[in-house]
Amino acid sequence: MKFILGKKLGMSRKFQEDGTVVPVTLVEAGPCVIVQIKTEKKDGYNAVQVGFGKKKNVTKPEKGHVKDLETFRYLREFRADGVDAFKRGDEFTAAVFSEGDEIKVTGISIGKGFQGVVKRHGFHGSPATHGHKDQLRMPGSIGSAYPEHVRKGKRMGGQMGNQQATITNLKVVSVDIEKNQLAIKGGIPGPTNNLVLIYGEGEMVMKQEKNEDMKKEVKPETKQETPKNNEKVTGKPKESVKTAEKMENPSTRLDSAKRASSGSKEEKK
Repeated sequence: MKFILGKKLGMSRKFQEDGTVVPVTLVEAGPCVIVQIKTEKKDGYNAVQVGFGKKKNVTKPEKGHVKDLETFRYLREFRADGVDAFKRGDEFTAAVFSEGDEIKVTGISIGKGFQGVVKRHGFHGSPATHGHKDQLRMPGSIGSAYPEHVRKGKRMGGQMGNQQATITNLKVVSVDIEKNQLAIKGGIPGPTNNLVLIYGEGEMVMKQEKNEDMKKEVKPETKQETPKNNEKVTGKPKESVKTAEKMENPSTRLDSAKRASSGSKEEKK
C-alpha cells in the first residue's frame, strides 16, 4: 500500500489532450519522514508513523520522540503489512504516486456550526400555509407516547461538519515532483491548508539517498603568488625580460653605439 501526508492547496483545472477540462484539487504531498515503526510483537499491530510539516515550538517529550530527526507539525499512523521494508528516517515524496493511480483521501470536513434539520439532513420542511405559521423549517414530531423518550439516532438539529470524512474512487490526474504536488480529480474533504491522508494501491518507493562515492573529489587549489609593488607577472624573469626588450628595439643599439664612440673621442682629446 502507498500512503502519504499532504496539505490541501485549493481547486484548479487541467486541460486534457482532447480539450476536455477536468476539475482538480491541488495537494502538497510530502516530503514525509518515517518517525516510528510499530510491530505486532511489540505494539500489538503493524503500522508506520509518518511526520510531515515543520514546527518551531516543541515540547521535551516530542523532542525525545523525534530524536535525531526534524521536528514535525503532524504525526500520523498508517496501518501496513510488511513494515520490515521501512526504516526510521526514510524520506519519501509525491513521487510514490503516478498519473492514473486510484486513491482515497481522508480529512476533516469543513465545520458549519449548529445547523437545523433542513440543511443538516435535507428535510423538505412543512407547507408554508394551512396553519403552519413559523414552522416551515421545524423538525416536527420527534416521537410518540411510547417509549416516552427520544429514540437513539433520531435526526435532529445539531453540530454539522468538522468530522472525519473519506472520499474513495479518486484519481491522480498529474504529479509535479519538483513542487511535490498532486492533482486529484474532484474535491476532497476539508478547507484550504487542511491536513489530508492519501492512500493508494502499490509499493512504496523511498527517496534514494545520495551515495558518498558519487561525490566529486575536490582538488586542492594551487595558490598563485601575488606580485609585489604592482609588478606584472610574466613567464620570464625580470633580467631576461629587460635584455629581451633591448635586443628587440634597434633604437637602443644605435644609442649605445653613439655613446661608446663619443666616449672614445673624449679620451683621445
